[in-house]
Amino acid sequence: MYTFSQLLARNILLGIVFILITTVFSVLLLAEYTDRMKAQHQQTVSAIAKQMGNNKELANVLRKGASYNQLVINTFSGDKIYTYTNPNPGFTFPMTQPGNVKISLKAENLSINFTLDTSRETLLIAKLLGAIAALIIVLVVLASVMSTKRNAKFMAIISHQIKKDLSLLSEKEESDYDDVIDIPELKDGIREIKQLIESQVASSTVLEKEAYTDHLTELDNRNRFVQFYESTMSKKSSVKFGVLIITRCSELQTVNQIHGYNEGDTYIKNVSGLIKEAVSSYRSGRLFRLNSSDFATILPNITLKEAENFAGDLTHRFNGFQQGSDLDSVAYTGMVYFDQTKPLGELLALADTAISIAQTQHINAWYVQKDVDALKNNDFNQGNQNWRQEIDNVIENQRVSLLLQPIQPTTRNAKVYGEILARFLNANDEMLPTASFIAMAEKLDKIAAVDKLIIETAVNEIVSKNLLEQSFGINISARTISDEHFLIWLERKLLREPKVAPRLVFEITEYGLQQNIKISKRFIDMVHRAGARVTVERFGVGLTSFKFFRDLKPDFIKMDSTYTRDIDEDKNNQYFLRLMVDLAHRLSIQVLTESVESQEEKHTLERLFIDGCQGFYIGKPKPL
Repeated sequence: MYTFSQLLARNILLGIVFILITTVFSVLLLAEYTDRMKAQHQQTVSAIAKQMGNNKELANVLRKGASYNQLVINTFSGDKIYTYTNPNPGFTFPMTQPGNVKISLKAENLSINFTLDTSRETLLIAKLLGAIAALIIVLVVLASVMSTKRNAKFMAIISHQIKKDLSLLSEKEESDYDDVIDIPELKDGIREIKQLIESQVASSTVLEKEAYTDHLTELDNRNRFVQFYESTMSKKSSVKFGVLIITRCSELQTVNQIHGYNEGDTYIKNVSGLIKEAVSSYRSGRLFRLNSSDFATILPNITLKEAENFAGDLTHRFNGFQQGSDLDSVAYTGMVYFDQTKPLGELLALADTAISIAQTQHINAWYVQKDVDALKNNDFNQGNQNWRQEIDNVIENQRVSLLLQPIQPTTRNAKVYGEILARFLNANDEMLPTASFIAMAEKLDKIAAVDKLIIETAVNEIVSKNLLEQSFGINISARTISDEHFLIWLERKLLREPKVAPRLVFEITEYGLQQNIKISKRFIDMVHRAGARVTVERFGVGLTSFKFFRDLKPDFIKMDSTYTRDIDEDKNNQYFLRLMVDLAHRLSIQVLTESVESQEEKHTLERLFIDGCQGFYIGKPKPL
């Protein structure tokens, strides 16, 4: 029989050994947890960065989702975007420090370095170890004065209490013991561990939503689409084939330009709702938003014939929606069959070709691309062939109609103009998607002929309707001004129309002019000699220097819409615009803005001494 002193000494030694074992085990678990958290967070950060790109909100989203000791976001070339260092890093065990993680994303021009802050987890582990140590001291003393049977009974009650606090009891164990143990330190430690687990789950949910959800439509985004397709096409999946459907909102760019971004968002949400309704008829169908204008639908284990019924239903819904809206079209659809042998990249390329063909048929049309060989040789690409025929038909038969959107001067002395917007018609007098038409004209090297058609038509309209008291802006492609034959034609055209030339303002993007300053200067000088003027549109997107103004000497600059949107609330953009206005006015250049959508934006721009405003709030496009 042991004496009390012997029992006490033995139990103290056992308690110390148990505390050491528990400490080592807890630290190892924390180290493993830290490594897993670091790896999981690296994947999540990469997904969020790929979705948001080089966006000033990226750092805010990351900071909301996790705690960092350090977070550095740079461009791939080393320019700093955001830097954060925790001023009060907490204590961590040496072997549980998560270490620095570096993520390089060339496509997004981003380099992200971060070190997670795990001091909170370390503190909770330390608190729990302290509670366990306190508990063991109490148990050592009690065990030394209790019999082996009573001691076993007491330990069973302790175990029962811990399980109960962590909600780990089975139904049978619930009624075995009553709450007879009350150790505040132990209960506090267990409660904080539960809160930590709940907090980590909540943070992971927030980050996952940011990485995989489109905020406008609340659909799964491109990241989730790729993930879903790869899991669907795995060998273990029950899905062996299906149809991939890409739907493109053909009017988004036009709606944003004419009606404003708020209307563009509404348009996208309406199309999303129409597709959702159609997909709901297919139990296993999934809908995703791939980018600003494209939606992807996957119909697993569905044949092409069945999918054609789906596409027909979509077109019917789009046509019905279009009748009650001010749109030239709603959306076009391309479909392609897939199985486990088809790579995703090839399917997307085929679906894109199908959309190109659908856009040359009738409004809101769909097309099934079955010819895999269409990707192998551009000369036999059916989409290109169809577009070539449509563009030639438009040019030869002058199938273009012109609209005019006003630019409102903000002062009496400002001399501004209205912008001419071109719309193109097919042989059935149906509107072709404007953005796709211009893009394909550039791709097929027919943009100079299209620009000639627009200028010819505009000049004829101005002369025939005697509109010589107004001024008109005409968009022209940067590729066109590099065409020697076009420059000769345009100069002669302007010289033959001495009354019209002073009323014309040619709009070219800042990016296009920067591609070749020498050619751009030659074009602007020729236009000025003939009496016409030039606007640099989408200004502020590139890195323009004072030398750009001095060499090219444009008459107007039109600020990119990103500077106009919510300008009444954005102090940084207000400051930038004020600097641009001061600089431009010193050089006798007038400053215009586009996409003005509210009275608040207009009043703010007037206070910044902008010379003219354009947008849905100012006026809608009307026939010339």
